[in-house]
Amino acid sequence: MVGGAGGVGGRGGVGGAGGEIADAAPPVDAAPPVDAAVPDAAPDAAPAGPSFTFFVTSLEGMRRLSGSQDGFGGDFGGLEGADGICQALAESVGQGDKTWRAFLSATQGPDGQPVHAIERIGAGPWHDANGRLIAENIEGLLSGDRPAGDAAAVADLPDEYGVPTSVLGDAHDVVTGSNAQGRLFANNGNATCNDWTSADGAVGRNGLMCGHSFPRMSAGGRPSRGGASWLSDHPLRGCAPGVNLIQNGPGTGDCIGCSGGYGALYCFAL
Repeated sequence: MVGGAGGVGGRGGVGGAGGEIADAAPPVDAAPPVDAAVPDAAPDAAPAGPSFTFFVTSLEGMRRLSGSQDGFGGDFGGLEGADGICQALAESVGQGDKTWRAFLSATQGPDGQPVHAIERIGAGPWHDANGRLIAENIEGLLSGDRPAGDAAAVADLPDEYGVPTSVLGDAHDVVTGSNAQGRLFANNGNATCNDWTSADGAVGRNGLMCGHSFPRMSAGGRPSRGGASWLSDHPLRGCAPGVNLIQNGPGTGDCIGCSGGYGALYCFAL
């Protein structure tokens, strides 16, 4: 069931149970900055075609499904719940007939073994809602900091409506829990928000990896040194819910969006 306080993922529902980023440890008691001014109305967009197989979960969608302006944090309801979020958002744009998976790694799958995000998403090719190529295959996804696809599409990866995430502001942090090969970054709960079941700010500090939906920019709007990896760029500040769309360097607080984002996911269709 979509909507309401239950939402999807971590709180019951579908699928189950900015500047340079500094390495300094985040303060424990700082309040997460929240930008609640972003409209929650879904944008008007033409229906996506049959090739549509990739998107970044929109801020509007994450707020709607979680029932909170702060989003889910790191509690997506496990991998199954995260997949359910992708499935529900795809369905909302007429693409629910495909099987969608969240690009997340985990310390333990149903067989008790680690789960690697890159092994969850099929073989490709993948296209965005505008029909632009993201990558032909796994090799294309891992070919460099950005996937080997349409230059404009991979420079600013779009949401389920085909809208680039940069329109929100400093919103490029996308949770992956993965290293540069798309595999589990570290075999501990800090790296995965306890396998995507925790929204505790004390969990995930400086161990929860994210990628960038668009490369980090300097204060003057120019590409910054580093900060271009779409799948494994830097650790987030914690697993608590929270949204920060203001470019303020490493940010403050212990939320999943505090360093520039809202706890977004990458979604791939098999």
